[in-house]
Amino acid sequence: ALLIVNPNATSTTAAGRDLLAHALESRVRLTVAHTTHRGHAAELAREAHEDGFGSVIVHGGDGTVNEVVNGLLGSPHPASMKSVPVGPIPTIAVVPGGSANVFARSLGIAADPIDATNQLVDLLTERTRRRIGLAHCDNRWFTFNAGMGLDADVCEAVDASRKNGDAATPARYVRTAIAAFFRAKRAEPALTVHLPDQDPVSGVHYAFVSNSSPWTYLEERPVHTNPGTTFDSGLGIFAMTSTKVLPSLRVVRQLLARGAEPKSKVLLRTDDVPTITIESSRPIGLQMDGDYIGLREKVEFTSVPDALEVFAPITT
Repeated sequence: ALLIVNPNATSTTAAGRDLLAHALESRVRLTVAHTTHRGHAAELAREAHEDGFGSVIVHGGDGTVNEVVNGLLGSPHPASMKSVPVGPIPTIAVVPGGSANVFARSLGIAADPIDATNQLVDLLTERTRRRIGLAHCDNRWFTFNAGMGLDADVCEAVDASRKNGDAATPARYVRTAIAAFFRAKRAEPALTVHLPDQDPVSGVHYAFVSNSSPWTYLEERPVHTNPGTTFDSGLGIFAMTSTKVLPSLRVVRQLLARGAEPKSKVLLRTDDVPTITIESSRPIGLQMDGDYIGLREKVEFTSVPDALEVFAPITT
């Protein structure tokens, strides 16, 4: 197994990394690699596949996991056969090391890195694996969500603050989201959502596309935009046609409630579709798995069942 560690991830520590490596060495023949720059995890994962590693274990946040997945699977829309992986894809395991760790926690992995390490040792011992669906857009895989508009603006702002040395805490995300929401209120809706066998929905201010649930976490509290969306289903769409404060607050309250089933006259929500296309009348931000990608005017999101094998508890 190759253990890919992002030493700059929010909740990783030197002691925790040493404990993880020591625990894993009791179960697998382990090679450890630390990332040193953006995109390095993808490079390491690609090399691990070419070198015939059976497993890739990721200790980092959602961005590091996303890089590893893209490094292993290659381009969803390859321009040539050179970008199509040859041979079996290594099984992925994740020990959370970021701020939200949405992908790992959605798989049933413990949020605490030490608890997750013990859990992973048991999963490796028992060879407990499952296959999950992924999704892609803009020539790149994503594991749990993507979005256009508000959440992309938030991710862009948080990325900028991290470069200035600020930690990406849940409180920072909340403050940034509130500021981005009130800035966006002044703009006309730009998005039109296209779903299979349905009329297009225009006048959309922002849209979230989910490959699993929850959409994110605020500390221990899950936020459910599309509770019917799982790694075993198609995609979920959550799109708001209003930025009025009271309707928006009602929807936010639903997102945070137990047994959430968000509903509103200003909300388009569907939980299981194979493809979603979103067009924008002006360039608008796109994010995937919490990373800001850039400005886009048209994006097609596609669900791919059984795309990846992971070490994770078996769900029923």
